[in-house]
Amino acid sequence: MQPFTLKYAFPGGIAQAVTPYHFDPVRQLNMLPDGRPAVSDPDLLLAVGTTTSTAGSATHFDD
Repeated sequence: MQPFTLKYAFPGGIAQAVTPYHFDPVRQLNMLPDGRPAVSDPDLLLAVGTTTSTAGSATHFDD
């Protein structure tokens, strides 16, 4: 028997997200389609809250 709360504690699946930027491994930055760093777009930052990539977490213990 599964406890009642476990039905609601875990998400049913991961939704696909579409971001208006991509990670550039050479520059180690998230880049916009026009070539600017994603952090230079204030409207984007207001909309998504952050452009942090998980790439650094794999190589740096203090991220």
